[in-house]
Amino acid sequence: MPSGQEAQGGKRFGLLRSQQDERLHSVNKDFLEDEKYKDEENLAENLESFKKKYMEFDLNDQGDIDLMSLKQMLEKLGVPKTHLEVKKMIAEVTGGSSETISYHNFVTMMLGKRSAVLRLIMMFEGKSDGNGSKPAGPPAKRDISSLP
Repeated sequence: MPSGQEAQGGKRFGLLRSQQDERLHSVNKDFLEDEKYKDEENLAENLESFKKKYMEFDLNDQGDIDLMSLKQMLEKLGVPKTHLEVKKMIAEVTGGSSETISYHNFVTMMLGKRSAVLRLIMMFEGKSDGNGSKPAGPPAKRDISSLP
């Protein structure tokens, strides 16, 4: 049975998570109402997917992904990077204006036309086979007769 302090911590975590969900939902609403994105296919579904992914990696529920959270996210995705590489990724997404990635920056990057490294990694992660596994190792050898 959890102690009173543990129960209080759980309530606080739930409150932070709920507040964050509301903030991110508000940002999504802004993107849905933005004329610039009105022709974007599946925008509502994509925004919901981005929100879930963002919340998964906003480790402290403060609303921003910092260097260590991004580094951990990339390691989890199987693409470990050095601190310097992660700093460069953050600078690319934020235009050098911040040391953390806000949700607004994140969505702008994911919907943008530029090929930010982080965007490419996130897109690759989304193309896994559904159970989270990705192809490992070289492809199997094939006989020339089996080629299309």
